Amino acid sequence: MTFAEIVSIAPFEWKAILTSLACGTIIGLERQLRGKPVGIRTSALIVLGTYIFIAASMLVSNATTTDPSRIIGQVITGIGFLGAGVMLARDGMVWGVTSAATIWALASIGVCIAIGYDVIAIKLSLVVVFVLAGVDTMEDYSQALTRGVHKKYHDWFEKPNDGDKPS
Repeated sequence: MTFAEIVSIAPFEWKAILTSLACGTIIGLERQLRGKPVGIRTSALIVLGTYIFIAASMLVSNATTTDPSRIIGQVITGIGFLGAGVMLARDGMVWGVTSAATIWALASIGVCIAIGYDVIAIKLSLVVVFVLAGVDTMEDYSQALTRGVHKKYHDWFEKPNDGDKPS
């Protein structure tokens, strides 16, 4: 057995696997540094798993019996359940919606890699990080963006001082 046979992962590609891991790491690092769910490991595994499912479905499909888009639909359904698992409802507030949306974005990036758009997948990963970090930064600097549900969220965590008690 040669070295090339040992490291071969045919019919999959190392380039696509490394791109999957890189994209998951880019997004997961932002989540992990900010103490949010869906960190580096989870993000990398979601992108990698999606790539493998879609690439495998494309390998076994043929024009008459199998439609790879059906596999994409099933992966999206499964990812929806994974996203639902990170959401939590408490006292009328829903937590984890951004993490659930991030999981969907991670899966879509895995699909891009599987259909051969590696560079686009990396660019989309950067766009996701920009949305996650950029919008949060804008919310910190703008009172207009903290109205509504975000204001309620901040008010919920404020602890009254002793001077704030009604007399």
